[in-house]
Amino acid sequence: MRPKVTVIGAGNVGAGCAQRLIDKELADVVLIDIVEGVPQGKGLDMLESCPVEGSDAKVTGTNDYSATANSDIIIQTAGFPRKPGMSRDDLLMKNYEIVKACVEPAAKYSPNAILVVVSNPLDAMCQVAYKVSGFSKNRVVGMAGILDTARFRTFLAEAANVSVENISAFVLGGHGDTMVPLVRYTSVAGIPITSILDQNTIDQIVQRTRDGGAEIVKHLKTGSAYYAPSAAVVEMVESILKDKKKVLPCAALLEGEYGINGIFVGVPTKLGANGIEKIYELDLTDEETAALKHSADTVHELVNVLQPHLD
Repeated sequence: MRPKVTVIGAGNVGAGCAQRLIDKELADVVLIDIVEGVPQGKGLDMLESCPVEGSDAKVTGTNDYSATANSDIIIQTAGFPRKPGMSRDDLLMKNYEIVKACVEPAAKYSPNAILVVVSNPLDAMCQVAYKVSGFSKNRVVGMAGILDTARFRTFLAEAANVSVENISAFVLGGHGDTMVPLVRYTSVAGIPITSILDQNTIDQIVQRTRDGGAEIVKHLKTGSAYYAPSAAVVEMVESILKDKKKVLPCAALLEGEYGINGIFVGVPTKLGANGIEKIYELDLTDEETAALKHSADTVHELVNVLQPHLD
């Protein structure tokens, strides 16, 4: 019997997740959305792609949360997308209401699921999902660091003219302008990136990584990224469902790690069958520690705005 994954939100990111999940035959998927007909139509279209892809995974489109019952993983993608000129912070209260309305029934029908949060502003929405679901901290995890790291690796591979597979990197911190790409831990097949690229090039790539989402929004004008985000989500889901125990940068609830307490921030995590099975504390320089603290402080500001609604 295949695992069951619920994808909340049949927009571009949600539909992308569902399609990748069934292409890889990782799980049967329930695609749920508030708009009548959209998840049903997209779900049927995906299901009809399965014979071509050679996948026996099932897709169900629905507006009814009872169809999501007993899911192994819930992926929360629903929310307002960013528009040109809009910061992730502008989305805060709008998406708070959406995440709360989605996670409450999903958690009720699948009380033992692992919850993967994608809605922006990511780290603050993880906090909402954690409070609303009542799940243990290891079963609420945010997708951001894998996407930010993928962008970082893409730009580095391009600049160095090497395979993206050879680039090993980590981006920590909040998912936004204050994210912390760790250049010191970045390598090409074990060779420090600083031995291959000059500092000016690296600095430009760090900044482009921070602006990665905004760069795509600027091009699209009426939407935001979804191909890379959905790929990042599915890497997390695969690691959990197959108990691969991949070490991936994800938003996790910190309780003293890195000197940060009570908020979700992107850090290296081990993802397995129990969700977040370990948080790795890297040995950071004073400069890196200060950058991570600054990033965490910006997350804290958002959470403080939400706090009256979370208590």
